[in-house]
Amino acid sequence: MLHKFNDATPVEIDEAMQIAGEASQAYRKFSLKQRADFMKAIAHDLENADELLISTAMEETHLPAGRLQSEKARTVFQLNSYAEACEKGDWMQVSIDTEDQKRNPPKPGIRKMMIPIGPVVVFGSSNFPFAYSTAGGDTACAFAAGCAVVVKAHPAHSNTSQLVADLIMKAAEKCNMPKGIFTHLHGAGIETGKQLVLHPETKAVGFTGSFAGGKQLYDWGNQRKAPIPVFAEMGSVNPVFLLPGKLKTDHDEIAGMYAVSVTLGVGQFCTKPGLIIALESDELNKFIATLAQKIKEISPGPMLHPGITKAFNEKRQKALEQNGVKEVAESGIIAKGNEGLPTIATVSAQIFLENSLLHEEVFGPYSLIIQCKNNDELLAVAKALEGQLTATLMATVDDMNQHESLVDAIKEICGRLIYNGVPTGVEVCLSMQHGGPFPATTDSRFTSVGADGIKRFVRPLAFQNWPDELLPDELKDGNPLKIWRTINAEIRPPQL
Repeated sequence: MLHKFNDATPVEIDEAMQIAGEASQAYRKFSLKQRADFMKAIAHDLENADELLISTAMEETHLPAGRLQSEKARTVFQLNSYAEACEKGDWMQVSIDTEDQKRNPPKPGIRKMMIPIGPVVVFGSSNFPFAYSTAGGDTACAFAAGCAVVVKAHPAHSNTSQLVADLIMKAAEKCNMPKGIFTHLHGAGIETGKQLVLHPETKAVGFTGSFAGGKQLYDWGNQRKAPIPVFAEMGSVNPVFLLPGKLKTDHDEIAGMYAVSVTLGVGQFCTKPGLIIALESDELNKFIATLAQKIKEISPGPMLHPGITKAFNEKRQKALEQNGVKEVAESGIIAKGNEGLPTIATVSAQIFLENSLLHEEVFGPYSLIIQCKNNDELLAVAKALEGQLTATLMATVDDMNQHESLVDAIKEICGRLIYNGVPTGVEVCLSMQHGGPFPATTDSRFTSVGADGIKRFVRPLAFQNWPDELLPDELKDGNPLKIWRTINAEIRPPQL
């Protein structure tokens, strides 16, 4: 039976942040291995969690067991891989410039490393109850960085969040972590989030969700007496550009790929392709006809919760009502209750450029095809788009060579540029960039997926003229941690 949780009171929030501040001061002194062992303990317990966790998540999110099992496995992998990266220490970007007393003026000895920023508040996302939630990437990165974490559970899967939080607390106890290293709070109201962001002990925020929610957190973070970084991923329409050469030879194959990508997970991925952009042609007409037929054959699916279904239906209908927008196809099966109806529509580039509402994300199984009369319109559409998590080019090598200005324009608006693929599917690896120019995220310099995400929750500190015995182990001459370091502008491996 699902339990209803009360919102955290102002007193409870203050206590949670105060103890998180104390825990951060203690935890930052823990070795990289101790941090990694803690994260691996969480991963172990999550991997071996009983069926109650999956069944609860199924009931709260309407996601199928297979998808949830896969996402749980991804979360375990994130914890383990970020733990390994934590212990390896590359993310600390250790650099050493040794002193030179013979130089005039004498050069001081300066050594720099990244240190924990302090308590991190994490807001769980609605569409990933494991991977971007309580024990998800933000939490794992913060633990690796040496920060205490306070999670505000997403109200759409609060019971699932609580079960995962209990696992983290047990792992913290087994690993002798400081009290307050992790705190879990509930709060459906806006005041809970506001107090968490504005609390003096909060030093950074991680968020995945809507533009409205992320922008509000960002604004609060910057309105503080001491502003803090708010790393918010706020959605994306992930444009796909179909170039003529590729479309001429592979229009059927591309249509099949994108029918699946648009409707994967009932379109509830932040990397769903929401715009498909191409030049008017017979091949584009064939692509549209094939895509329409495949969309008609895809059944509606249950969405995460009624609020998301309501928003999808309203935004879908509003988009379809815009002047010049024509529905191409929808599922041949009637959507029921909480289900999202797969839908494809089309519009001319001229109307798209004149109507900013058509640029907005419709979160769910909906995509808009933009038909351009010529290359100038194709380029104009690319330049009119706001920041995106991803952009995709379906193209031949000749297409790419013939559209250099278009490719350059697309590079300016995205964090990940895909060639002949689909944007759905975000690999957890060091090279992944899951972030992009505003409004996709609040800081395009960082990623929320991959071990580079650890860098969001640290800051640089330089030590000048310190005796070796007083320096942190990371900076000592003997390199006791055996990590890679840059010494006098030369990258050096650990001496094994």
